[in-house]
Amino acid sequence: MTKLQIEQILVLRDNYIYLLHEPDSGATAVVDPSVAEPVEERLAALGWKLTHILNTHHHDDHVGGNLALKGSSGARVIGARRDAQRIPGIDQLVGDGESFLVGKAAAMVMEVPGHTSGHIAYWFPESRALFCGDTLFAMGCGRLFEGSAEQMWHSLLKLRGLPDDTQVYCAHEYTQSNARFARTVERDNPELAARLAEIDARRGRKQPTVPASLATERATNPFLRADVDSVKRGVGLPGAEPAQVFAELRRRKDVF
Repeated sequence: MTKLQIEQILVLRDNYIYLLHEPDSGATAVVDPSVAEPVEERLAALGWKLTHILNTHHHDDHVGGNLALKGSSGARVIGARRDAQRIPGIDQLVGDGESFLVGKAAAMVMEVPGHTSGHIAYWFPESRALFCGDTLFAMGCGRLFEGSAEQMWHSLLKLRGLPDDTQVYCAHEYTQSNARFARTVERDNPELAARLAEIDARRGRKQPTVPASLATERATNPFLRADVDSVKRGVGLPGAEPAQVFAELRRRKDVF
């Protein structure tokens, strides 16, 4: 089994860029490079050569470093077929259910629209690693810029269906604020209370709260729990359809 070595780079205050190194072949991918220089510095320090650039969606804080990194390394840019016109330097177009290799590590593509219309996620099953951009955050989810609440709910259900031990590598350090919002929805969730305390402690030490396990997200992230009775009650919609509950959660978080 080929497991990736994963390096996390914090940039632009709260953006995470990820380097994925497949040691058998030496192949190295970068996920959502908002800027190029910190990526190049980390690659040089590790002695890794960039071979792939993986984009989850077109926003500049995810693709801003594409062209510089492609120019310096010759790396291949991979992005959504549905969003090809908005991904700088794109070489390989992918869609839902398709797969490709980073060295010997297989990546599966999942279309997860909602935040943007062409958003995708990358799932590396052997490494139990999910790179989900701005669709799913630790304790939260992305804003609905180009999709509907129903679309986003179905996208989150796709991600929620991955194995419990999946590590969720999202693209931003928003967890502390997300957790405080979650407590306004489920005040009697003991796992949520414990996680909030842990998150506050980690941030107090200036440590990242990402990645988190999918099992933990299922137990504490209200946006993955819109079909759970306690969450429905928490937003005053007992008996409502999950997509309606999700829409109300998103509306409340937008003004939190």
